[in-house]
Amino acid sequence: MVQHPSFKVAAAHVSPVFLDLERTVEKTCSLIREASENGAELIVFPETYIPAFPVWLSLQAPIHNHDYFRRLAAGTIRCPGLEIAQIAQTARSCGVFVSVGFNEGTDASVGCIWNSNVLIGDDGRVMCHHRKIVPTFYEKLVWAPGDGGGLQVSETRIGRLGMLICGENTNPLARYTLIAQGEQVHFATYPPIWPTHSPENAGSYDLKQAIQIRAGAHSFEGKLFTIVASAFLDKAAWDELASLNSEAGGVLEASPRGVSLVTGPGGLPVSEIVQNEECLLYADIDLSACVEPKQIHDVAGGYNRFDIFRLTVDRSARRPITFSSAHEGVELKSDEEIDK
Repeated sequence: MVQHPSFKVAAAHVSPVFLDLERTVEKTCSLIREASENGAELIVFPETYIPAFPVWLSLQAPIHNHDYFRRLAAGTIRCPGLEIAQIAQTARSCGVFVSVGFNEGTDASVGCIWNSNVLIGDDGRVMCHHRKIVPTFYEKLVWAPGDGGGLQVSETRIGRLGMLICGENTNPLARYTLIAQGEQVHFATYPPIWPTHSPENAGSYDLKQAIQIRAGAHSFEGKLFTIVASAFLDKAAWDELASLNSEAGGVLEASPRGVSLVTGPGGLPVSEIVQNEECLLYADIDLSACVEPKQIHDVAGGYNRFDIFRLTVDRSARRPITFSSAHEGVELKSDEEIDK
């Protein structure tokens, strides 16, 4: 008989210690322990939680942001690496699944940064390492495009877990890729705020509304649970960013902050919606609720036409260089044999 687990989850609607790698990792581990003590078996952290989301990109011209780029690059981590190992050890000791966003660096380049997310199992094992496929709008100024290597659903004792980062949750092909792997619990991670216009101009991006639309749509289409974790902009970060120029504070004030929530298979929230306070948001999930809705719309099964539609996904990880030998597989001859 198929078992459908029930468990408690935590969405970390929290701020990093702004651009402080060591203290943010310490805070991450502390929050994992807190979530575990409160009965959560899974905790989801926001987009590039370690060590910050680069909000400054929206507040001043690129020519003024070089120092921030250097600070962000200095706060990148590797996967695998010491910081991931520290978080994994905490996850293992607490018996908790952990999804955390971070700025990822590479030994191949001192200035290449990816917007990355990792799922760590309750045994401390890295189960999925995902790099955001396409940075959005001004994010392209700091992050390199990712690849399809992390577009996978992880089979766990609490269900099939998948993740997408921020605007990827707008990509129907990326979302379907996870749904078609039997995804049951989806992580959607976001920044604390995402300014797009000056306050005096109409059309500012409503991050709160955009998040709720995307979370509801994915849950409804996939008949699954979506855990949304948006970051929080604390006073220290707010004050630093607001002081960048005479307009920065007004832009921050006029831009809606991100929200954290959990949506169920019907597409509606099954938790509180938090926005203006830093907290761990808890919700109870019962995966048996995903079964009956599949009878109505199952886009990974009977409510699709696989004879009409076909999707191919390249999940190979991209690397900057591939080495090969010109003599590989060739029998080498001695100088004497060549002379003959």
